[in-house]
Amino acid sequence: MILAVDIGNTNIVVGFLEKTNIIASGRVATDRNKTSVDFLIQLKLMLSIYSIDINKLEGSILSSVVPELTNELEIAMEKLLSKKPFIIGPGLKTGLNIKIDNPKSLGADRVCDAVCLIEEYETPAIIIDMGTATTISVVDKNNNHIGGMIIPGIKTSLDSLSSHASQLPPISLEKPRNLIGKNTIDCMNSGIIYGNASMIDGLIDRIKEEIGDVKVIATGGLAKLVIPYSKHEITYDPDLLLKGLYYIYKKNS
Repeated sequence: MILAVDIGNTNIVVGFLEKTNIIASGRVATDRNKTSVDFLIQLKLMLSIYSIDINKLEGSILSSVVPELTNELEIAMEKLLSKKPFIIGPGLKTGLNIKIDNPKSLGADRVCDAVCLIEEYETPAIIIDMGTATTISVVDKNNNHIGGMIIPGIKTSLDSLSSHASQLPPISLEKPRNLIGKNTIDCMNSGIIYGNASMIDGLIDRIKEEIGDVKVIATGGLAKLVIPYSKHEITYDPDLLLKGLYYIYKKNS
């Protein structure tokens, strides 16, 4: 079993994996003020909550898009297991050929998503990862990551809308009752859900025009709210990133 940790801008996801089977997973809010001691306590608490025997953990791996927390989690994970974790970045074997202007600039989360995609799905394919940002990654038929898009995330856009428009309140994302809203909250909810679904449909169509037919995989906590409203066939895989961490761990162990 391995410990896999992903530091995102909004949440830190912790998973305990036996091969690609996720035995347990949890998430905590990304707090940039926490120290390695705080994270060590949280990891130990998770081991206790999920009844995971620490002696069954052979190692760990870490991905991060929050540089100021990477070292703190690395220290915590090393103290927990008395072994340095693998960290997604230059020098680590991923098996992914990244064909963009600066391969080192590709986010660790997108690397993990693409590695899992290649292992478990057909290519060419598109990965839609809907979190703090919505990212679209394109993997060609030769398993090369050839680029993509970065778009403001659903919650990010909604929070910005509420904070900049005095008469628009903060709302909770819910399944739209109708396409055409009859009140402010329904209009906002319909707009953000159907609007993002339509944007995704349009981008998929344009990518297909450029590279041909593709498989589409969606991941990220917010994707399950949007993809039911897409006109395309999209496979939802919430564990793409954690499984990608497992595959990369195995390539380096």
